[in-house]
Amino acid sequence: MATATTNSSPSAQRHVGFSRRTQAPRQLDDDSPPVNKYRLLSEIMARAPYAVLERETYSDLLCDQCGSGELPEELLLCDKCDKGFHMKCVRPIVVRVPIGSWLCPNCQGGKRVRTFSQKKIIDFFGIRRSSDDANDKRSSQDAKKRRKRSRPLVLHKKKRRLLPFVPTKDPAQRLKQMGSLASALTALNLEFSDHLTYLPGMAPRSANQASLENGGMQTLSKEDMETLEKCIAMSKRGEFPPFMVVYDSREGYTVEADDLIKDMTIIAEYTGDVDYLDKREQDDCDSIMTLLLGAESSQSLVICADKRGNIARFISGINNHTQEGRKKQNCKCVRYNVNGECRVFLVATRDISKGERLYYDYNGHEYEYPTHHFV
Repeated sequence: MATATTNSSPSAQRHVGFSRRTQAPRQLDDDSPPVNKYRLLSEIMARAPYAVLERETYSDLLCDQCGSGELPEELLLCDKCDKGFHMKCVRPIVVRVPIGSWLCPNCQGGKRVRTFSQKKIIDFFGIRRSSDDANDKRSSQDAKKRRKRSRPLVLHKKKRRLLPFVPTKDPAQRLKQMGSLASALTALNLEFSDHLTYLPGMAPRSANQASLENGGMQTLSKEDMETLEKCIAMSKRGEFPPFMVVYDSREGYTVEADDLIKDMTIIAEYTGDVDYLDKREQDDCDSIMTLLLGAESSQSLVICADKRGNIARFISGINNHTQEGRKKQNCKCVRYNVNGECRVFLVATRDISKGERLYYDYNGHEYEYPTHHFV
């Protein structure tokens, strides 16, 4: 049988010969310390992939946090360390039983914070260049003129109007705010999206009709529509609301005000992929938002922020079963009819001071979201 070197190509033979000729001769030095050819076992185990090992029985499984074996239907088993944890004892808590493998916080390790340069932040959020600013300013001026001309002669009772957010004036601080959001989205493998997304295989845009709403929905007035358009134009220029995304070991990713937020200010639109509720009822996603409540269940739509989303994805929910939890609420979720389509917005319900964490009630309408274990 011919050897491998006989059948090898001339280029391969030249490469092998070159490697041998350029190899430096090893020198023996009695004073030099011996070279450690082997890695420590602890280092190997830290980098090695984990294997799922099944016990013979889990009847004696206890929660590693509270030491109790009660409520076995809420006990989660870590696929790496094989320890048990109650869903309510884990921080951040687990709202739904995960589908697939699950790792406890200790096995997940610390959250890696990724830093972004100014160019990467601009590319990440798809911010427009200065050439587009003139068109946005002209459209804003035209909207003000229309508002002055359309002012009625008869005075009516003053309604509470939505207010546009006021971005931070310091460009460097705005980059820090956007960088904190980009880091949180990247850590969860999410894409940034500031609008609703309609994908093949999910609900089409034609299914999003506000006329099918059966649970009650507000209609966005012309004045509020102008405010919304102003907020959208500012976001496209990179002038986002003054918020910082901060990771908390008990609550996960949270949102804190980086400046004063006045009452009735538009905080953000809840964005993500639009899908039918019937297809997502058994989903373990913890960021599903009601978009449309139809008279028939087949017409109901939800927003799923498990692939795409914005800062609304990280605003915390209150424990609406306690008085202390309800006191935390400083914004609300409102569904609006915008040009015949359903949209969801988060609006401040009072003045929010700098450094204050944002909270709203996840059970604003249906009261089906489990919040009794929220911090």
